[in-house]
Amino acid sequence: MADGDGKLVQRKIIKIDESLCNGCGSCIIACSEGAIKLADGKARVVSDAFCDGLGACIGECPTGALTIEVREAQPFDEEAARANLSRSKSQQEESAKDKPSTKIQAMPISPCHAALHKASGEGPQRHMQPLDASSQLCSWPIQMRLAHTDAPYFKDARLLIAADCSAFASPSISEFIKDRVVVIGCPKLDENGPFLRKLIEILRCNDIREITVLHMEVPCCSNLVRLVSQAISESGKDIALEKFICMINGSTEKE
Repeated sequence: MADGDGKLVQRKIIKIDESLCNGCGSCIIACSEGAIKLADGKARVVSDAFCDGLGACIGECPTGALTIEVREAQPFDEEAARANLSRSKSQQEESAKDKPSTKIQAMPISPCHAALHKASGEGPQRHMQPLDASSQLCSWPIQMRLAHTDAPYFKDARLLIAADCSAFASPSISEFIKDRVVVIGCPKLDENGPFLRKLIEILRCNDIREITVLHMEVPCCSNLVRLVSQAISESGKDIALEKFICMINGSTEKE
């Protein structure tokens, strides 16, 4: 199959329909060659040479965006794929070192107990202050699908747009909610089109002072940042945007 001289060959290779891709990242995890990456909220093939065409990723796609096609492509280069994987891993490790961390120092510790400890990381109130028993919610409803674009609490508001799961993962969620109007959604399970249109309308109809996005560390959830950034752009407003990642272990990092 491989010519060895770099010429294109007729072979099976993965095809991604971007109109169906929801950016969940399941295919990235399933691909042991590292042939797929997430770019602008969509899965894309990094290089034809990294894809073996066996389709291990196809069954993991929840929307049917992945198929196998036969076309001219670079021959599969196992050595180059391995080198790419090694490179990506090194870059991720370096990136992790450079990021400010809010992980609790006395690890391991469960998220349920994390609220009892302080951490010195980024974020509102340093994100690990002890919580009181009162709710910090100042608006209702909080689901994007139920929110009214002309609700009075949106006027001159500081907005928190949070992933559904973040409230269960973050022990310091009340510190994010405090003094903010909350809207929640799931970029994987919610239809992105209606979510985006509703948010654009909210931004156009109201003077939003700033937006904070809190999303989970899983690949599909990062699509929330893309949706909010797109909504700000299409609204024509100049709105400050802060982004935070909620780790599954309960810690929070500023992007």
